[in-house]
Amino acid sequence: MDKPKILFIVTLPPPVHGAAMMGQYIRQSKLINSSFHCDFINLQTSKKLTETGRGFFSKFWTILALYEKVFLTLIQTKHDLCYISITANGAGFYKDFGIVVLLKLFRKKIIYHFQNKGVSKSNGWLNTILYRFTFRNTRSILLSPFLYPDIEKYVDKENVFYCPNAGADIAKRYTIDLLKQKSNTKSPCKLVFLSNMIEQKGVLILLEACSILKKNNVIFECHFVGGWADITENDFKQKVSDLNLKSVVFSHGPKYNQEKLEFLETSDIFVFPTFYHYEAFPLVALEAMQHGLPIISTPEGGIREIIIDGETGFLVPQQNAKELATKIKVLIDSPGLRKKMGIAARNRFEQEFTLEKFENRMANILTKVTHSYCAKTIKKP
Repeated sequence: MDKPKILFIVTLPPPVHGAAMMGQYIRQSKLINSSFHCDFINLQTSKKLTETGRGFFSKFWTILALYEKVFLTLIQTKHDLCYISITANGAGFYKDFGIVVLLKLFRKKIIYHFQNKGVSKSNGWLNTILYRFTFRNTRSILLSPFLYPDIEKYVDKENVFYCPNAGADIAKRYTIDLLKQKSNTKSPCKLVFLSNMIEQKGVLILLEACSILKKNNVIFECHFVGGWADITENDFKQKVSDLNLKSVVFSHGPKYNQEKLEFLETSDIFVFPTFYHYEAFPLVALEAMQHGLPIISTPEGGIREIIIDGETGFLVPQQNAKELATKIKVLIDSPGLRKKMGIAARNRFEQEFTLEKFENRMANILTKVTHSYCAKTIKKP
């Protein structure tokens, strides 16, 4: 039997972000490429991370060229399935909607893969019409069952598959046996925040928690690593000064590759108190798990799929600096618990979030969809 032909319309780097990395993993997957006849079109229209999701009109000719490429591919090759890493809302969704229209004009079988969320927050009659058209007679892949409420208005559960993101194991030497031997008693305890410096990522909440810890004479350091965004370097330094945290809080700006990994390798706790509504499945949490770090975060998006509360870290209420400080102190005061949770985090990564797991899950989903897409009529809510 001939292998199914799949057109993958995916986001590829550069710039580097979660969706682009997962698109790259699919493109490079030996399993997926050997299981299907694969064609790839790069959905990326931004050259820099700051341009992502913005500037629809400034990218007009780039987007038009993308539409032309999709159109010509659909004319030249018959595919059994079209996979698109679609943006959930905003300017990115409107751009992707043009591709959806082309696919539907050619009566293609479609499966969407959401690397973000925001459908439920896109209100208004126009968006309702566009989403109904987009989701009609299609299938969707989500990163976690916790993200289903975002699309449940338009999609029945039976038409949804789940495939959590994964990460290349950048910390292979951090085996369970090595982590068991690792000393976890050095002082001061080192906290690390690793993300863009966006208020909704919990930057200011973590600073408030640090202030509470310092006032209670807790010994620690907290390092912020990430590109400056709606919190500027001057804003951050002023806040640190206002809270009298200069001796314990340090900012380092954006770091990449080995420089970034050094912060994970030398830290004791990864703290990510995000309340960013579009947070779906942060890959940086997987990187922290690889390094055997306990994680303190919030139950936003698919983070509940990553962190097992009380086992691999703690989940705290959003925008609650007092509770965040309490959980940080628990781990600072208990090196044994930090070590236990770090080992559990590394073990969970190896069991659930390796590239091998991702490839197998994705290949199984695509096989099921290509074989059964037309077996029954897809219901509409």
